[in-house]
Amino acid sequence: MVSNVTPIEPQDLAVNDAEPMFDISVIGAGPTGLFAAFYAGLRGASVQVIDSLEEPGGALTAIYPEKYIYDVIGYPKVLAKDFVAACVEQAMRSNPTIHLNEQVQELLPQADGTFLLKTSTSVRRSRSVVIAAGVGAFEPTRLTAPGVAELEGSGVHYFAKRVEDFRDRKVVIVGGGDSAVDWAVTLEPVAESVKVIHRSKFRAHEATVDELERSTVELFYPKCEVIEVRAGDHGRIASLTFKNGDGEHADLEVDELICAIGFKADPGPMRSWGFELARNQIVVDKITMETNIPGVFGAGDIVSYPAKFKLIANGAAEAVTAVNHAVTYVNPDARLDPGHSTTIMEKRAKEAAAT
Repeated sequence: MVSNVTPIEPQDLAVNDAEPMFDISVIGAGPTGLFAAFYAGLRGASVQVIDSLEEPGGALTAIYPEKYIYDVIGYPKVLAKDFVAACVEQAMRSNPTIHLNEQVQELLPQADGTFLLKTSTSVRRSRSVVIAAGVGAFEPTRLTAPGVAELEGSGVHYFAKRVEDFRDRKVVIVGGGDSAVDWAVTLEPVAESVKVIHRSKFRAHEATVDELERSTVELFYPKCEVIEVRAGDHGRIASLTFKNGDGEHADLEVDELICAIGFKADPGPMRSWGFELARNQIVVDKITMETNIPGVFGAGDIVSYPAKFKLIANGAAEAVTAVNHAVTYVNPDARLDPGHSTTIMEKRAKEAAAT
């Protein structure tokens, strides 16, 4: 890849001389970013993590902390919030510096090969960068049926964060992707009733769809869509009307409506940093995870390459690749493949004993 970014001189931007220089800056504190921070520490690199959200965990914390995850190694199933807690514990073993509620607004390559990261609160310094920003900024795709916008926050949800909010409630879920199907399965044991309305076939993992179809959840699909929602005397959502593929209308009582019809991803400020983009993702080299800007690597949902799969498990593998190549970018004499974690720690212990 060829970089189209012109380095700037440090004097072009005011920098606090006391600001430390880190070997690796990780942009994003979701699972992939946290694992990148852990692994960078395992490699002996100094690390800072920067994230615009107030808590680590990315979308898992912001959107569905109490939803189960089924496709991460070592867990038959695990609540998103518990998985994030384990990721944080693992990352903090290396004592990285964490900056939360801080958005990286500009990435500025320097003539000496290092980087300045201009954020919403400071200017950070780094010898290399790993971008693990998930899907970037995310906004839910909103349901446009009459009455929905007026009742958002009054029974209409795009972020269903707490299972207990739906206990003993009549729940209707719109959508057929992983989020919709996972929420239907998760809420079935606690809600009074769960119904799913969907326009097409289900696009979630086959095993979860099978669990949904074996459950007591009532399914209205395909070619079914909500055409109106209505409030009751209490000012909250009380009912809705949907139509099927034959154009027939039906009414449902509803206490809580979860709209899970997708998110609009936007790389935000990263769009102007000089990356090669493909459908709002940063194109990276599949072998090294390096972007078209030397010294800047990527991992997780934010990156694109042929045959890419958007899974947490893949993000972890990509983080390892990105960090190892970042280490050799910072120190060309370093080994690219340090071996297994036990080998690394045994070597470190011997070096410590020798000194």
